[in-house]
Amino acid sequence: MRSTRVILAVAAGALAPALLLATPSVAAPVAPAVAVATAGSPYDGMSADDLRVAIARTLADPDSGRRVIREANALLDSGTVEEMRAWLETGYRLAQAEDDRVAVFRLLADPGISDALHAAAGAALDDNTPEALRHFLEVGRYEVG
Repeated sequence: MRSTRVILAVAAGALAPALLLATPSVAAPVAPAVAVATAGSPYDGMSADDLRVAIARTLADPDSGRRVIREANALLDSGTVEEMRAWLETGYRLAQAEDDRVAVFRLLADPGISDALHAAAGAALDDNTPEALRHFLEVGRYEVG
C-alpha cells in the first residue's frame, strides 16, 4: 500500500507541470472579491484533488519523517477538504519540525561528532523554532563540519 502511494506521489509530481502548462493561456478576469479571498493562503482556492496532490508531494520529499508520513497518509485515507487544508497551512510545518527535532537528536547521539557540531545542534534546539531546526539540518551542520 505504501509503495502505491509513493508511486502515485512521484507520478503526480511528474505530471503536475504538464497539466498546469496545458491549461489555456487566456484566463477570465478575476473579480476583486476572489483575489482578496485567496490572499490568505495558497491552499484556500484548491480543490480536493489539488490538496491531495500537495499532500502526496510531501510524501515524495526525502526529508519527510515519520510524523509527516503518518499524518499525510491519514489525510489521504480519510481526510476532509478542511482537514487537508488546515494540515497544509499549519500541521505540516509542526509535523516537519518534530521530525527535524528527532533528526537533530539523532545527530547528537553520535559519539563521534565534533564539539563545534554539538554546539551548533544545541543552539538550533535552544532556538526551538522550525526554521532554525530546518536551517541547521540543511545548511548549518555542513558549515560547521
